[in-house]
Order: sequence, then C-alpha cells, then structure tokens
Amino acid sequence: MSFALKRRLAAAWLHDRRQFSRPWLARTCPVCGYSGMFISVGHPPRWDARCPQCGSRERHRLMHLWVHEGGGDRLAGKRILHFAPEKAVAPRMRGNALYETADLHQPGVTHRVDITDTGLADASYDVVIANHVLEHIDDDRAAMRELFRLLKPGGIAVLSVPLNASRHETYENAAINGSAERFAHFSAEDHIRYYGLDFTDRLASVGFTTSVFRLPPEDEVRYGLQRDEWLTIATKPM
Repeated sequence: MSFALKRRLAAAWLHDRRQFSRPWLARTCPVCGYSGMFISVGHPPRWDARCPQCGSRERHRLMHLWVHEGGGDRLAGKRILHFAPEKAVAPRMRGNALYETADLHQPGVTHRVDITDTGLADASYDVVIANHVLEHIDDDRAAMRELFRLLKPGGIAVLSVPLNASRHETYENAAINGSAERFAHFSAEDHIRYYGLDFTDRLASVGFTTSVFRLPPEDEVRYGLQRDEWLTIATKPM
C-alpha cells in the first residue's frame, strides 16, 4: 500500500471513524484498478462511496464503465465539452487536444460560460458531458436546448442527475429558496429540483432521443455504484 493511499485512509478515519466500525466489502475501482475499502464523501458523509486511490465517486466510475464498455473507448477521436469538470475525470483527459471544459465559476476551464447560453458555435461537439449539473440550473430546459445546439447531428450528451425513481414527475417548488429548505426538499443546499422519471421527457421535448446505461446489481456492488443512479445518453438525431 502506497504512502499516499495510507494517508487518505487515515484522513478518512479521522474525518469519520464510524465508517470503519462495521464490516466492509472490498470494492473494485474500474478507473484506477484499486481493490479494497471505499471511503466516505460528502456532508453528511456517504459511506463506501469514494475510491481512496483516485478519488472517483459512483458517478465517475459509472461513466468510466460506459466509456470503456466492451473494451473500447467511446470518446476516442471525439471533440468533447465537459461542463463542471470533476477532479476525478478531467486530469485523465489532459493531453487530449479535442477535450474542452466549461463552467461559469470554476477556475482553469477552457470556457468561462453559462450552460444556458454559452455563445459557442452551433454543432461544434461530438460529446457533451454534464454530471450532476442540471439540478443546479434555474432553467434546465434552456440548458438542455443549449446542449442540443452545441452537438453535431448524431452527437451525444452524457448526463447524470439525482433522480427519484419512485416518482414520475420532477419535484420543483419555486417558493423553496433557503438553504435549509432546499436540503430538506431536494437533498442538497444548492439543488433546486429533484428529478423524476420524466427527466427523459424533458430531454425529448428539446429534440433528444434517449437511452439509459446501468449495470446489473452484482456489478453495482462490485464497483460501488449507487443503485438508484444511471447515465442518461441523449442523442441529437442525424
């Protein structure tokens, strides 16, 4: 075990030692190849969620598995625009001249832009990526229309959002604006909705066709994925 890995596990113990007090199951990280205990992430902490070696969370591992399904690389040779690029993903894309990043506030991105109105050229990208972004956006349909505009015909948007699979309709309430209220209603202080199964209907309303990528339950356990999270692949028709 490397010194860096030992340090991260020690930091996790100091942060929340209760996660070490119960039996744990060794997980496999498909991103970096680590096998062992995953550690907590978030506030309040979500146990068994983060790879201590590369820092990947569930959504990052799920996207990696989609990218490399069948042993290939779905992103090879594609021009990519990644909104709110995550630390566990963006460093692995460096060196790819076709990879660009975008955010309104995050430092070091290629484009400092609003996802609802980027000002970038029409039909410029083969792939756009937005993991856990749309639940933060006031006008999510405007963001969806912008993603559609940015993609080339046949291009795809790779999207993940917090989703309540027990409800069809997305839960929104404009009267909820305080941080405590948002946490209670939407599970995070900076979220403004909790998506239901109609997430794909919203994407279809701006022109996308959609499919879902998720793994069998056994693999969700193996890779430490969330049982109620999947990737939505939204395609711009040719």
